[in-house]
Amino acid sequence: MTNRTYRTGPCRDQLSLLPPRVEDYVARDNPVRAIEAYVSVLDLKELGFRHAEGGIGAGQPSYDPADLLKAYLYGYLHRVRSSRRLEQEAQRNLELMWLLKGLTPGYRTIANFRRDNWAALKAANRDFVILLRDLDLLGGELVAIDGAFFHGDASKASIKTKKRLAEQLACLDRDIEEYGNSLASNDASEEAHSSTGPDDGRRNGGAVADKLAALMERRAKAKADLDRLKESGETQLSTTDADARLLSKRGHVIAGYNVQIAVDAKHKLIATSEVVNDGNDTGQLYEVAEAAKEALGVDTLEAVADTGYYNGATLKECEEGGIVAYVPPPKRTGGLEDQGRFTHEAFGYDAEADVYRCPAGALLKPMNGVKISPAGRQDTRYVSLKAVCKTCHLREQCLGPKLDKRTIYRWQHEAVIDRHKERMKDAGPLMRQRACLVEHPFGTLKCRAGYRHFLVRGFDKVRGEWSLMALCYNLARAINILGLDDFVALFANRVAQRVILAELSILRVLRTIMPAVSHAVIAIKRSPVNLGPNSAIFCFRLSNPA
Repeated sequence: MTNRTYRTGPCRDQLSLLPPRVEDYVARDNPVRAIEAYVSVLDLKELGFRHAEGGIGAGQPSYDPADLLKAYLYGYLHRVRSSRRLEQEAQRNLELMWLLKGLTPGYRTIANFRRDNWAALKAANRDFVILLRDLDLLGGELVAIDGAFFHGDASKASIKTKKRLAEQLACLDRDIEEYGNSLASNDASEEAHSSTGPDDGRRNGGAVADKLAALMERRAKAKADLDRLKESGETQLSTTDADARLLSKRGHVIAGYNVQIAVDAKHKLIATSEVVNDGNDTGQLYEVAEAAKEALGVDTLEAVADTGYYNGATLKECEEGGIVAYVPPPKRTGGLEDQGRFTHEAFGYDAEADVYRCPAGALLKPMNGVKISPAGRQDTRYVSLKAVCKTCHLREQCLGPKLDKRTIYRWQHEAVIDRHKERMKDAGPLMRQRACLVEHPFGTLKCRAGYRHFLVRGFDKVRGEWSLMALCYNLARAINILGLDDFVALFANRVAQRVILAELSILRVLRTIMPAVSHAVIAIKRSPVNLGPNSAIFCFRLSNPA
């Protein structure tokens, strides 16, 4: 029986007349070619990328922003975000070597590109959404809206609230008082025993005085931070990332940002997104839905969101802006139900008579004047008669033990809420679809790619990095939907069209100047001066441009 050996590769020291090309290591169906095709058609100058017109000044030439953008797109598509990691990959990753044509930018150059081009990255993300719309990959009929918390480049301890600063001041005051008493006691002890141990008393007093001075310095800093919060009207102050905030959801607190997205229902593509530092989603519905409507280029749009987005004023803005919102109302009458009492939903409203009717059939009439809530909401009070409630057989199910009449508050735009309630009666399928749509991008980015935090600080840079994440998500989805070959062919055709348009513009210019050139050629030919063979050839070419 013949012994068989293992497969072996060629010797590393073997010389080759024609060594393999880098092109040979990147197959025609490699997704990295999609990045090359996409970036090749971008107008980086119009998008606002720095140095898009070429390097300026003396010294070494700058890197082409197209190459650095390719590096970041490749990195974010392959879960490599660190500038140092990208620098290493450019030196050892054959795909990235092919994409950058062997360039090896340093990590500072890579990091500065992301830092300085945050606005251009946002513009590139919006531009790709417009491309998706032109390719009919966005339905433009229904979007699902949701938010998710992402950790910032700051710790929870670096963010201070008014409550935390007040507690810190109180604790420092107690410590200062204790050290003050200790210092006074030490002085008294030194005077009483000056003959026995003056050096020890002086040494202890100096240590206590130093600690007291350090405490006073910490107190002054905490007091300055508290005064700064009061003057600015903010509720939190971050010493590391000025825009990061403490965000809380279901008892879980993080230091970071709240990312809002609107996902189109056709292919689960992100139509629009924004980064805020408000942990409450209540006031975000209209802004995100309006941005999605603008990005999709439609006049009307249906938007679904979870209970956290429910807000009467926001629903009114959506209705006026051509957005049909579907948001489940929160259950805020659980306390009355637990007590076995009627909630305000049990009272029917008669719009013609402008009265409420209780479950027993009695009327609640409007009172003069309007009550204004701290948030600026104007409510009208509807109150029952004491005499009617006193003899009602449902009194125990309606009134508390210390109340003698029932009061219902109605918002001045309550009709908006009523129309929304009617829509929500048949919105069960839409709400189930919401979870399938909007959880897909967040699940892909946070669980599959591991993007749960930002690497940069400040609103501008964070929004730029999020634009990279959203762009890469949409890019990967578009490649999967269209197929790699069709995706690359699409941009190849765009490049060809751009070349044809450039040639046509040159031809138009030539057509405008050709009459003048023809007259010049005729004048030269008629000249009695001997032009020579080269000039004759030149005249022939001018007179026969074809």
